[in-house]
Amino acid sequence: MSDAELKIRPDEVTVYALGGLGEIGKNTYGIQYKDEIIVVDAGVKFPEDELLGIDYVIPDYTFLKENRDKIKALVITHGHEDHIGAIHFFLQAVNVPVYAGPLAMALIKNKLEEHHLLKDADLHEINEDTVLTYENLSVEFFRTTHSIPDTFGVAVHTPQGIVVETGDFKFDFTPTTHQPPNLQKMARLGEEGVLLLMSDSTNAERPEFTKSERWVGKTIDRLFDEITGRIIFATFASNMSRVQMACEAAIAHGRKIAVFGRSMENAVKNGLTLGYIDVPEDQFVDARTINKLPPEKVLILSTGSQGEPMAALARIANGTHRQIKIQPDDTVIFSSSPIPGNASSVNRVINELEEAGANVIHGKINNIHTSGHGGQQEQKLMLSLMKPKFFMPIHGEYSMLKVHEGLATAVGVNPDNIFLLDNGDVLALTHDSARVAGHFSAEDTYVDGNGIGDVGTAVLRDRKMLSEDGLVVVVATIDLANQEITAGPDILSRGFIYMRESEELINEGRREIFHAMIAAMREPNANEHSIRNAVVSRLQRFLFEKTHRHPLILPMFIMI
Repeated sequence: MSDAELKIRPDEVTVYALGGLGEIGKNTYGIQYKDEIIVVDAGVKFPEDELLGIDYVIPDYTFLKENRDKIKALVITHGHEDHIGAIHFFLQAVNVPVYAGPLAMALIKNKLEEHHLLKDADLHEINEDTVLTYENLSVEFFRTTHSIPDTFGVAVHTPQGIVVETGDFKFDFTPTTHQPPNLQKMARLGEEGVLLLMSDSTNAERPEFTKSERWVGKTIDRLFDEITGRIIFATFASNMSRVQMACEAAIAHGRKIAVFGRSMENAVKNGLTLGYIDVPEDQFVDARTINKLPPEKVLILSTGSQGEPMAALARIANGTHRQIKIQPDDTVIFSSSPIPGNASSVNRVINELEEAGANVIHGKINNIHTSGHGGQQEQKLMLSLMKPKFFMPIHGEYSMLKVHEGLATAVGVNPDNIFLLDNGDVLALTHDSARVAGHFSAEDTYVDGNGIGDVGTAVLRDRKMLSEDGLVVVVATIDLANQEITAGPDILSRGFIYMRESEELINEGRREIFHAMIAAMREPNANEHSIRNAVVSRLQRFLFEKTHRHPLILPMFIMI
């Protein structure tokens, strides 16, 4: 899609999202002036429960592919999956230079190597002082704090003014593993003149100033004082502050540390290499050693704080882990909160752990987690530092974007200058104007196994029917020339009824199918397709009348 089709004037800067508006995840934003595009982040969204069998949801990259020659860089704010998780899909669509901080770059390299894309990638490590310069645009970065090190906001300098994308942020002035946010640089950008601020809305509904990581550290120390058995500590592998605090508490209490789960192992390895985790190597032990140590001398760092069924903690909980079995005095600490949509999975793992005999500590009441996203007070502080002329809340469901709009108004942003947009909407700006200049297709793309975009709504509808009401297969042999059914019709059921106890229903169903097939064969121009449709239609009505359920009906005919 061209600028002309979108009605973009030559002097206008355009801003748009391929993902991240009206949702948590899939963050991918574009900032464009003339023939230069800077893309910020390439995230995934994890599927809701109704997206059966779907592994990831990624943006539709068609618009970027159509404008591939204009893309100068993909810049990464930080290393969380909702910001880098789709990078291998992104680079397969548009292979452009990638710029990221040290930790994000290490995670990106791991991901690209796993998908055999590393040798073809053009990767560049950045820091807060990096400046990218192009003919019309330049890009600089400012340090923020989040629940992962090396977190940056992005400032794109355009001829019309500065466009700022904050990335995920909080204002943690006492972080444990990295430097505090650079307020001076943020204020300097505000003084220079921010044309548009695009700001994280995740915690817009929480009227608070998010607590520092050090506040969680005090709780961890207290818990380690009180616990006498083994400690299994589950948190986001990327939260190196939390991992470091757990390790420090373990060392202070004479505990050796074992690491379980691939993502946790990679995080500890990267953290040690980059200096974000500072733990003597002799403090780490393997599975064979921890089973020989007294329980009070063991800390297990584990993946699975979100209830992932294949993660180490879930396998420990259900008794299928090869090396760790729950012991009576074990304490499991969930130092995280469930991502939206994961609460039921987390609760299931908690219940299984408690049934196995573990003591489980979780929840906000225990002060063992703090968010990586700023609450309302921090969002207002960001707005006050940047002093934008125009504002576009991002990274949040619609209700969060709407609350963030109110916060911007409260600190003095003109309500007419605030834009709540959808993915695919194009915002066109000059130094004194802003308007929605059009829309391009930005639908979700579903990733199922190795397939990208080959699962559509029809397949998902069939999966939903299968999961809720089961499958009915109709088998018959048809002599269409003589308008005869030479074998069958027979009915097979999976997940719908127990056939041995439903003989009367099956016989009635067979009669219905028989009459539908005979009637369809006698129609002019009868064929396999028309007979199939007649069977499905009649059997659906019959089964719903009898059972009030809608199984998936699959006719299988042998045509003579």
